[in-house]
Amino acid sequence: MSHDFVLEPAERWLAHDPDPETQGELRRLIDAAQAGEEGVRAELAERFAGPLEFGTAGIRGVLGAGESRMNRAVILRTTAGLARHLLATLGDKARSAGVVVGHDARRMSREFAEDTACALAAAGIPAHLAPGPCPTPIAAFAVGHLGAAAGVMVTASHNPPEYNGYKVYWDNAAQIIPPHDTGIATAIDAAPPADQVPRLPLDEARQRGLVRDFPADLEQAYLRAIRGLSVRSDGDRGLGIVYTPLHGVGDRLVREALAQAGFTRVTSVPEQAEPDGAFPTVAFPNPEEKGVMDLALALAKKEGADLVLANDPDVDRLAVAVRRPDGEYVQLTGNQLGVLLGHYLLTERRAQGGGAKERRLVLASCVSTPMLGAIAAALGVHYEETLTGFKWIANRAMDIERSTGARFVFGFEEALGYTIGPVVRDKDGISAAVVLAELAAVRKAEGKTLLDELQALARTYGLYMSGQRSYTLRGVDGGERITAIMAALRKSPPAEIGGIPVVAWRDFEARTRTLSDGTTATLVLPPSNVLVYELDGGSRIIARPSGTEPKIKFYFDVREGVAADEPMAEAEARAVARLDALARAFAALAGIG
Repeated sequence: MSHDFVLEPAERWLAHDPDPETQGELRRLIDAAQAGEEGVRAELAERFAGPLEFGTAGIRGVLGAGESRMNRAVILRTTAGLARHLLATLGDKARSAGVVVGHDARRMSREFAEDTACALAAAGIPAHLAPGPCPTPIAAFAVGHLGAAAGVMVTASHNPPEYNGYKVYWDNAAQIIPPHDTGIATAIDAAPPADQVPRLPLDEARQRGLVRDFPADLEQAYLRAIRGLSVRSDGDRGLGIVYTPLHGVGDRLVREALAQAGFTRVTSVPEQAEPDGAFPTVAFPNPEEKGVMDLALALAKKEGADLVLANDPDVDRLAVAVRRPDGEYVQLTGNQLGVLLGHYLLTERRAQGGGAKERRLVLASCVSTPMLGAIAAALGVHYEETLTGFKWIANRAMDIERSTGARFVFGFEEALGYTIGPVVRDKDGISAAVVLAELAAVRKAEGKTLLDELQALARTYGLYMSGQRSYTLRGVDGGERITAIMAALRKSPPAEIGGIPVVAWRDFEARTRTLSDGTTATLVLPPSNVLVYELDGGSRIIARPSGTEPKIKFYFDVREGVAADEPMAEAEARAVARLDALARAFAALAGIG
């Protein structure tokens, strides 16, 4: 790699960077590279490896100077592309209805949100700007509530502190999918250099009515809407809850939502209650990561709390831990929470409108537990699986609602994402927290816990256990091997795996589901490089390459029947053994491991 190859794009970018902070950062790097400092040229090359890709939700990356980083220059060009696509596709609606612009409390989030609002205003598109940091569910709700043409949420969700991102919603209040994601990406590519993107000064934009704050009653409108999701008003609302927003923006609104639902004993983790983009007590503010819940669990033990609730920093995910009979706490998996919420909503809430004939709908991502599908089948409820990502769940739910008149009840993905009803067309960690607390309160009044509820569900529908195996294959040869493994599995689908018959297999790339007798049906899903093997007895295996790493991933879901008087530990031991056996058998079948 030549010296000029590294420096020329950096100098070009620097000439058009409107932010003095990143200008200075990049100037120092260029000067250091010219002085021959070790490692600097490699860093510059990494910062100019190509623009951040605008995916189906938006962009996300490490903060810093350069086209491959998150910075004000990238935000301005991205917003220019969004504005151009909005005007080309929605025209007068974009000019009249405007765009919601929310942001969390991460570093640079406010600056990015204001730049977005001012660039939209200069394009003649009004911006409904959050007056301060807000949860992602509030921004998503605002798009529908205000009838906006689109929405932007500046957030990196649960990524490490050095990240930020830019997430986009369409006028249906769901995250964008084709063709709008590709249309916006094309418009971004054609956007001018960042310092040539028009921006109105914020004060002028406000005076002209092109930037306005969220309505003062927006949060209360949201809270009223999620109160309507309540299933039961009874139960022991005095159960003890410890809550942590993990230095994010959830504390005030989650506590208010819980208080309005009658929960009187809610204690926040004091070290993590206030928004702080540095995330001083956690290196990685994802409640799925080991150690992230430690402060909340310690406080729960001290308080003797029944329940621990945690949101990620932008409040779209929910994690839960429950006290065991021995006083210790166990954190539930995303699949367990999805099953608990889905079953509660389907069995405790009576059918609305059409009485017993009302059609109800639940959805899950294809890598989430199939147990929700088994519950839905037993209850006569329409169930479908989508590709991973909540954009697919939300948009597919609306498609089915329109075509069948079904009422959407619940959707989830195993990575702690849940949505209840149509209030928010995205993951919503606030409403999920309130409904989960309600379920816990109802069961506590019966002398039971969520752990008891999970055991009862396992005895009724079978014990489902999930696991994943990932295999890293680096370099060009690794990529070719991953491609060859997927091609071989497609060419010769197995009749059995680990001695268990394959009753059907799904190829998301071909969009087909083939039964063991050769009967084929079409899948209503966008094409994706995913294979699913449905096994006799309700178990399942999924194979797919990672979209972001040099890995091939295998997902395993096993189902074990549980006798009425059988200790649950015995069924769990069988499930673990079966999962391990299936993992070994499938790795051998794929020629890996």
